[in-house]
Amino acid sequence: MATHFDLTDMQLMVNVADASSLTRGAQHTFMSLPAASTRVKNLESALGAELLYRSGQGVTLTPAGTAFVRHARRVLRQLEHLHGDMREFASGSRGRVRLHANTTAMNEFIPAALERYLVTHPDVNVELRECLSHQVVKAVDEGVADIGITAQDSGGAGVAFLPYRVDRLVLVTHAEHPLAQRDAHAFADVLEQDFVCLFESSAIHSFLLKAACDQGRLLRVRVEVGNFETSCRLIAAQVGIGVIPESAARRHAETMPLRIMALTDDWALRQLHICVQRGGELPVFARELVDLLVRDVPADG
Repeated sequence: MATHFDLTDMQLMVNVADASSLTRGAQHTFMSLPAASTRVKNLESALGAELLYRSGQGVTLTPAGTAFVRHARRVLRQLEHLHGDMREFASGSRGRVRLHANTTAMNEFIPAALERYLVTHPDVNVELRECLSHQVVKAVDEGVADIGITAQDSGGAGVAFLPYRVDRLVLVTHAEHPLAQRDAHAFADVLEQDFVCLFESSAIHSFLLKAACDQGRLLRVRVEVGNFETSCRLIAAQVGIGVIPESAARRHAETMPLRIMALTDDWALRQLHICVQRGGELPVFARELVDLLVRDVPADG
């Protein structure tokens, strides 16, 4: 006999998992502790599996509980999206596409593609969010995003990956900077320099912080800016050096006194991928955006 799942039970289990406490989970679900405890026990009985390990320090999820909460999060998020999409339809829109991407894709590739897409899809809205690559994959896997663009090619059992573009990160300095005398540098060898970076909330900023941390070093951030053009202007003004996508660096080097150098680190050359839920049925308008992104890739990547 099929088990019928209650949305309140799902929300309760998610809240318990987030709080690592049945008491606080019950409070966040606006129910008493006895009522919450009864709900969890009835759910465990219906499923035939224990969902929580209980101890004096609180509760933790069993393997079955972890699986239940993972699916519950997806269901609850999908319901949120359902409500949002219905509001979109009610306001005259045909639909919404949720697109998450890393910094390079967000700044260098997506704007031109979206410009063409939105002109031909006037009744579709796009929710665009910048994330770290692993966060992009997680968002797609959990149904938070419909489409992702990431530097990963794996991760998330329910995610399928399509090759997109090559993302080369390069070192950029003023044309007469001492580092400009060489054609290539290892990231570790330039970490004593002051850096011009995108804002701390950007994915590429977090990526560079981690790359420095992996070397046991700190990233010396002198100034944070909102886009690659401003970054290049400050580098040209000899405020600091930067690590940015090669496409942006070459574009701005045409009008600014910049020197572009290769980074010898393996992570500097990355293949971007489009990712979607494996076996998931995207709406036609979302599928059309995926198709446009795929067609947008030049022959040389």
